[in-house]
Amino acid sequence: MNYFLNQRKIKQICGETAYKKGKKYFQEKRVYLKDYDPNSFIFEAAVKVDGIFNVLIEREGNGFIYAECTCPKLASFHKHCQHIAAVLVCLHDIQVNGIPAGSKPIQHSDSADGKISPSTKNLTQTATAQLVDGTNEKKQLLPLKAKLFLDRVKNRLLASLEFHYGNIVINPLEYNRENSSISSLIIRNAVREHEIMHIMEESFFTKTESGYFLHDEEAEYDFLHRIVPNMKELVDIYATTAVKNRLYKIESRPNIKIEVDERTDWLIFEFHMEGIPESEIRDLLMSLVEKRKYYRIKDGRLLTLEDQNFKEINQLLSNMSIEKEQLNDKETRIPFLQGLRNIAFLPHDSIHIGKAFSDLLNCLQNPDQEEAAISEKLNAILHDYQKHGVYWLRTLADYKFGGILADDMGLGKTLQSIAYIVSVLSEIREQKKPVLVLAPSSLIYNWLNELNKFAKEVHSVIIDGSQAERNAALMDMNKADVIITSYPLLRRDINKYVRQSFHTLFLDEAQAVKNHTTQTAKMVKRVRADYRFALTGTPVENSVDDLWSIFNIVFPNLMPERKELKDMPRETIAKLVRPFILRRMKEDVLNDLPGKNELIYISELLPDQKRLYAAYLAKLKYETLKHLNKDSFQKNRLKILAGLTRLRQLCCHPALFVDNYNGDSAKLLQLMEIVRDYRSKGRRILIFSQFTKMLEIIGGELTSKGIKYFYLNGNTPAMERVELCNRFNKGDMDLFLISLKAGGTGLNLSGADTVILYDLWWNPAVEQQAADRAHRMGQKNEVKVIKLISKGTIEEKINELQENKKNLINEIIQPSQNNTGILTEQEIRNILMI
Repeated sequence: MNYFLNQRKIKQICGETAYKKGKKYFQEKRVYLKDYDPNSFIFEAAVKVDGIFNVLIEREGNGFIYAECTCPKLASFHKHCQHIAAVLVCLHDIQVNGIPAGSKPIQHSDSADGKISPSTKNLTQTATAQLVDGTNEKKQLLPLKAKLFLDRVKNRLLASLEFHYGNIVINPLEYNRENSSISSLIIRNAVREHEIMHIMEESFFTKTESGYFLHDEEAEYDFLHRIVPNMKELVDIYATTAVKNRLYKIESRPNIKIEVDERTDWLIFEFHMEGIPESEIRDLLMSLVEKRKYYRIKDGRLLTLEDQNFKEINQLLSNMSIEKEQLNDKETRIPFLQGLRNIAFLPHDSIHIGKAFSDLLNCLQNPDQEEAAISEKLNAILHDYQKHGVYWLRTLADYKFGGILADDMGLGKTLQSIAYIVSVLSEIREQKKPVLVLAPSSLIYNWLNELNKFAKEVHSVIIDGSQAERNAALMDMNKADVIITSYPLLRRDINKYVRQSFHTLFLDEAQAVKNHTTQTAKMVKRVRADYRFALTGTPVENSVDDLWSIFNIVFPNLMPERKELKDMPRETIAKLVRPFILRRMKEDVLNDLPGKNELIYISELLPDQKRLYAAYLAKLKYETLKHLNKDSFQKNRLKILAGLTRLRQLCCHPALFVDNYNGDSAKLLQLMEIVRDYRSKGRRILIFSQFTKMLEIIGGELTSKGIKYFYLNGNTPAMERVELCNRFNKGDMDLFLISLKAGGTGLNLSGADTVILYDLWWNPAVEQQAADRAHRMGQKNEVKVIKLISKGTIEEKINELQENKKNLINEIIQPSQNNTGILTEQEIRNILMI
């Protein structure tokens, strides 16, 4: 070798740390050179350290110019690794000490313990390497064919290993003169041999000169289940029938039969698995509960519990918090709700529904009509789908379930609830437990009006007025059939309500409790009632948390904890809640209902408006970017939303907040044209805005033109609301100005056939509710819904956002592929085009 190595040069090539480790590997006899020739320009070697690492060193002229190792060296590390250092130390040792004259080629793997044979002792003291005399022409280069033989005798796994080079067979565990002489005739694949030997050594086998044996069941399972499949690329495996039959894998999916115990509130799970006796099912399930990797069948076979089939069963047992004491050979009993909540996690094709449970599910889909007798008067009024709704409510009550009547707006949820109350009136009076109806303040007199109209026999009482008036009414609440009060008044009088037990609790416009952290939701949850139902056309507005909060009151424990809910797929949530939500759409059940035509009218901001809008938009973009860049979006969320509201107000009319603004509004001018045109055609109009000041401005314009109108906002007394609606529906006046928040729910205004949404709202469900004040039962004409949008403003972006939110209810109740959520940081970026 022309290029003389020394300690300093190796350190320069590999670095101080790699040099020290490489020198240690050399001293520990871990380096193996292949076909060493001092005149060669290429050197190949292997270093055995927790695996085999192959090293290639190439020199040119008077020095080494290239070195490579198969170890995963960091890309940022520019020095060579410790394995290359070890080979260089070995080459340096050969340069210094030389190879003794007449020495025989060294075969490092000739001996059973991996040490170099005694015949080359003098050489190994200087260069601990496998040296093959490249000039020996008698050596043959033959491919290695490794064979592993496996057998089981007396509960032991036996293994023997052979290395075949052509017709030459070598037992690597046996050292004798014959093997030594054989090795002098062939070039052995030391790297592959040591790789195979390393795997066997790591598999907890005990070695003898003739082979290996293993007398540990868990180690045997690991070897047969994990190691053997991965060894097939290295060795040919020959196993006896006893070994092949040692592992057992169920090919078909385990079957789970689910039944309900009609005498108690329990679900019964029966597990059936191919090839597993019924008497061993409990022990197998115990192994799953104990998180074991396999189960030993009584006949000695080892059943792997690590495949997907058992992972699903394991997940089920874990979710249901099943204790060992609950497991049984034939069946496992789980409290009904605890089991029901977890059925949704199981693959459909692994479940077999028992007859009693099937009857229950079928009853929810097709309620027993005989059990829910409807009075003759109501039977003549109700549509078929409404009768079905009454039967459904009664069926849920029979099973002590809660639920959500989530019919589309305008389909008569109140009327169906009244029919249910009439059907259980005898129970209410016998038990002296009234029905409690909770509703927004604006709707409580609507309930009283509907009850007096359709069920005069029901004694209904409203809890309203001053504290003294409410106290007087609450004193005799158990003498009434139905108690009606508002959510705000419940909060004030909660101590009175918790003393009374109610027959049924109805939550009207149940989105009022969609946030479980509010005082309203907390107080409602304290009410004691045998049966609980929510009424809402929008059970999901912004996220599935809305649904969780409502069910947390009407059917506690049906859904998992909120933390778990966030990780559940939407289709799983849908599968879980669908039996307890009844939702029908107008287009599906009201064949005689006229259509609804949605129109968008676009106007361009007037010059004064445009200048104000551009200035505020630039300022808001700057503020928003500043907060987003500082990761303070949540902290400044309200401030950003307030800025967006200012932009929306500028689109409506700058006078909403700009002092002394005397200009016009393009949208207001457009509205007045639409009103003039539609009134001339005999159409009757509802105008919605979320800004009461905007309604006042619109009212002023109408008055100046001699046009009369009704007006309703959050300050309109509840009794007056009902009266105004009745007068409008009877034909008094043809215009109704309504606050979006106050009038978006609970109003029947089927006397109108045109709805104008003056300004847009983030959530399309709110606008839908407003439109459905007119598009509902009783409507005889096609309803036109008109949205007013200012061109080139955030209103166009809000309209796009609404399209993305429209399908959230369907995704949970009628699953689809669409996604949605609350107003996110990205959505705000999109709205502001930043």
